[in-house]
Amino acid sequence: MSKQKDIKEQGIQASVAQVVSLKDFGITLPEKKIKNSGFSTLVRVLLQNWRQGTVACKGRSDVAYSRKKPWKQKGTGRARAGSARSPLWRGGGVTFGPQARVRTLQAMKKLKKGALATALGEYELRQKLMMLDWQAPVQGPKTAAAYAALKNAGLIDRKITIFVPFEDATTYASFANIPTVRLLFYDQPDIFSLIQSDYWVLFKKDQEHFKGMVERWI
Repeated sequence: MSKQKDIKEQGIQASVAQVVSLKDFGITLPEKKIKNSGFSTLVRVLLQNWRQGTVACKGRSDVAYSRKKPWKQKGTGRARAGSARSPLWRGGGVTFGPQARVRTLQAMKKLKKGALATALGEYELRQKLMMLDWQAPVQGPKTAAAYAALKNAGLIDRKITIFVPFEDATTYASFANIPTVRLLFYDQPDIFSLIQSDYWVLFKKDQEHFKGMVERWI
């Protein structure tokens, strides 16, 4: 049996991607646009808040050495020393080394919504907002099925962001292993991931999810 027949038997329904217009959803974006400086601020906030902050060095109070004075103060001919934990000694503590701490930045909600709406408008204007008529296979997640759908749509060699509902685990797992695909939940979009993509893709079955997400941006 050929590979194409195998794909058809997996219950795949894929068509060539069609360009999406926000007018089809009855959505009108605000005229005010966010400048590049606003985008850079949001990206900086996201990258800063994604840091783990678990870096740490041992200071002189943390090093596992005795607190005993190595030798007496006078009479040995050597330089005076008070502790083997001294940063001057090999294996001693680090002076002013980095410590674990919470690093958080905040951005205004108005700026977040404005940036998402501005990015959406740019992708729509450039016809980079696409919709696929695709259903996940009944048998379970199939990366081959997802790959074939993107290939038929001419999107396989592009960086794309695909929006999926949180509860649609089968679709998420089908596309998760494709290197050029970034998956975002409708309730968790972030501007950093979105602006790195060549195309935004939604599924025809999820139009209401997409409309609800965009309405929260405007």
